[in-house]
Amino acid sequence: MTEFGVLGDSTEWQKDFERRLRASYAAAGLHSAAAERMFEDASAGIGDWTVAEIKDGGTRVGHVAVAVTEDGKDALAGRLGDLHIEAPHAGRGHERAARDWAEAWCARRGAHRLDIRLARPDDGLFDDYGVRGQLRTRRVISPPEPLDGVTARPMTPAEYPEWVTAEKAAYVVDIVRSGAMGQEEAVRKSDRDFAKLLPEGLATPDTTILVLEAAGERIGTGWLKHGYLPGVTYGYSLFIQEQHRGRGYGRAAMVAGEQATLAAGDSMLMFTVWGGNEVAMNLYTSAGYRVVEESRSLGLPRKAA
Repeated sequence: MTEFGVLGDSTEWQKDFERRLRASYAAAGLHSAAAERMFEDASAGIGDWTVAEIKDGGTRVGHVAVAVTEDGKDALAGRLGDLHIEAPHAGRGHERAARDWAEAWCARRGAHRLDIRLARPDDGLFDDYGVRGQLRTRRVISPPEPLDGVTARPMTPAEYPEWVTAEKAAYVVDIVRSGAMGQEEAVRKSDRDFAKLLPEGLATPDTTILVLEAAGERIGTGWLKHGYLPGVTYGYSLFIQEQHRGRGYGRAAMVAGEQATLAAGDSMLMFTVWGGNEVAMNLYTSAGYRVVEESRSLGLPRKAA
């Protein structure tokens, strides 16, 4: 029988959790400085997590860590920060029992949703949680060959207003489609994020905004932030206009991003793919971009099957 006991002192668990989390980022190919920054973000607020020891017949088999925090006005969200069953005890039902315990613990405290960040495959334990997004990355060692006939140039000031308006609207659509937020909340988030990320528009430091062209015709755009993590460029957007899709231009946009990454002195390119965008997920997979972590969530209380 699986039993749970909340720990008064979680020091031992925390040391093991930090070791496992750092190892997962290293396994994804991130170098040490970038992995450390990722670790700091993922473990933020760890001192406020509630950690329970999982036992079976008096023997410790693992740990589960949870927290409940504010999620907008008059709403709470739960976080499943860790669920770890030691290898000798895996596959005996403790994983599902721990997941159910975490859901119930958060629901009792008023959480309307439970979020989880997966840094490795979970053997189907969270298959019924909606995918909110994936963080993907690829090491760029040498300049990739551009697709024949496709060029990339810096965006002009005259092109910027129309582009930023379209990007903000597309960002809202992605957020709502992923299920992370409703329309109004997503619009507010879009306004806040763009004001923070592009405070000086095209002149924002360490920022590249590209226009992609083929045969003299504009086919898409790209938006990159260099030094997002040490040695890592982050791609906020790579967009191909609908009428030009299906011709390999998506990969051409990624090549342009990889070239800009190397030109800025970084050696890795990273993207977030929102849940529900299977086309982009398939494109990144085919181009060799590995999943660093995946965000999922489930509405609480869990609906009866």
